[in-house]
Amino acid sequence: MSTGPNETSFWRSPTGLGLAVFLAAAAYFLWVEHRPHVVDALPYLLLLACVGMHFFMHGGHGGHGSHKRDDKRDGDGL
Repeated sequence: MSTGPNETSFWRSPTGLGLAVFLAAAAYFLWVEHRPHVVDALPYLLLLACVGMHFFMHGGHGGHGSHKRDDKRDGDGL
């Protein structure tokens, strides 16, 4: 979806700028006031990110049940 000559992006609109300022202030106060809690949670957030990537990035290959065996082998005797 492209923006036309008269359309502005969300981040340049007043709502987008307000949201960006709010998120920056929230991140600042979270870091300043709760630094020990944030640092203690970083290893768990890394593990959570790995699990999330496993679940959400494996959607393209059809799952693990779609693998087919090659039953057309000659000379197997089985």
